Amino acid sequence: MIVTFTPNPSLDKTLELDAPLRTGAVQRAIGHTAEPGGKGVNISRALTAAGTRSLAVLPGDPGDPVLLALQELGVEARALPLGAPLRTNTAITDPQGVTTKINEPGPAFDAALTGALLQLLLQTSEGASWVALAGSLPPGVPVDFYAQAITALRRTFGEQAPKIALDTSGEPMAAALPAAPDLIKPNAEELLELHAAFTGSAATDPDTAQRLADELETDPARAVQLATELQHHGARAALVTLGAHGAVFIPNLKTAPSDGEPAALRAWGPAIVPRSTVGAGDASLAGFIAAAQSGASETDSLKHAMAMGRAAAELPGSIMPTPQHLSTSALSTEALSTEHLTLNPSTTTTVNVETS
Repeated sequence: MIVTFTPNPSLDKTLELDAPLRTGAVQRAIGHTAEPGGKGVNISRALTAAGTRSLAVLPGDPGDPVLLALQELGVEARALPLGAPLRTNTAITDPQGVTTKINEPGPAFDAALTGALLQLLLQTSEGASWVALAGSLPPGVPVDFYAQAITALRRTFGEQAPKIALDTSGEPMAAALPAAPDLIKPNAEELLELHAAFTGSAATDPDTAQRLADELETDPARAVQLATELQHHGARAALVTLGAHGAVFIPNLKTAPSDGEPAALRAWGPAIVPRSTVGAGDASLAGFIAAAQSGASETDSLKHAMAMGRAAAELPGSIMPTPQHLSTSALSTEALSTEHLTLNPSTTTTVNVETS
C-alpha cells in the first residue's frame, strides 16, 4: 500500500476560459470542476483511479467538502479533525493550457495539532511500501516538519520503514533534504529554487526566475547536473518533471550499481494539447512509485510516470486518469551518462548524452 500525507489539503476549483486570462476584465467560464486537492491527495486520487491501493492521510473534519469528495471518489482516507474548514484553491485555465493558480493559506495549527498529525501519519504508515509527503505546510507548522516526519518514520519502523517520497518546495524542501528522502519530485522551477537554497545563486526577480526555469525545461542534462549536486546535501533519487519536455530520473549515485541500469534517464513523448496542468506532476509521481512498488525497472517506472502525467494534463481540472487513458507506446527514453558528475556542488560538471 502507498500512504500519502497532505498536511495542507484543499478543495480545488478549476475554471476553464475560452480565451487567455485578462486581468481587470470580466470573463465567463465555459466549464468548471471542484475536486479534493493538495499534492498528496492528488497522488492518492491518481493511484486509486489507476487501480493501486492508497491511503490518504490529512487533516479535516468528517463533513468537510474535501473528505466528502474523497469518499465519493472511493479514495481511502484517515483524517485528523480540526474544528475548522479546509482551504479552497482556485485555478484558471485557458485554451493554450496556461494555468493561473490562487491558493489560500489553510487553517492554522498549534503545537498540539501538529504533534497529533505526525502521530496519525506514524499510526497509518505501518506496512506501507511508500509514504509520499507532499504539498505546502499550513500556518503554524514548523518549516522542518517534513524532516521531522522522515526521521520519525525511520526511527519508528527501522528496517521495515517505507520508502519516502517528498514533493514540496521552498523552505520545507530545503529543510527536509538533510533527512535524506528516498525520492524528491521537483519541477524545473522548484529544482532551481532548491539548488539556490544551498548555493546562494537564486534569481533576483520573478521574471528572471521564470526565464531560467523555462530554459531548464529544455535542458535535461542541466537538470541531471543540478539534481545530482543536491545528493551532496542529502537527496537520494530524484524525479524531475520538465513540463512539455518530459522528465528525468536520477538514482542515488552513492548506491547505484556500476553494471546496472543507466545512471540517469530521460523520457519524453509527442506534443499533447493540455486542458489543465493542475495535478499533472502529482500524477507523474503517483505513476512512478506505483510502478516501482510493483517491481518495474527504473526505465519502465519513468515511462509510467510520464504516461500518468501526460494523461492528467489532457483531462479538465484535476481529474485523474484511469488505465484506459494510459499508454507508453509513444514515449521515448534515453540514457544520460553521469560518468563525469561529482557530488561536490561547487564543481562545474559536464553531462554526456547517449541515446538508447
